[in-house]
Amino acid sequence: MGPDEMAQLVREFLFTGLLLVAPTVITSLVVGLVIAMLQTITSVQEQTLTFAPRILAVAVVIALSLTWSLNVLIAFTQKLFEQMAGVAT
Repeated sequence: MGPDEMAQLVREFLFTGLLLVAPTVITSLVVGLVIAMLQTITSVQEQTLTFAPRILAVAVVIALSLTWSLNVLIAFTQKLFEQMAGVAT
């Protein structure tokens, strides 16, 4: 396996990792922004108020996207094993 193949493999690994964490990070960002706007509008400046909705929203997104995440991870792993088998022969 040459440097080009290794660079491609690392690129795919990083892209797959970003793809898998994107739904949870984006959800946390959006919920945090909405809560911050509501706190600004209502002048309630409680720091702990943002954590419970974020945790709940992220848990729901993880539960809903679990099968998709597993399918993406399985496809990446199968592709990785196929590439490793191609290098061995």
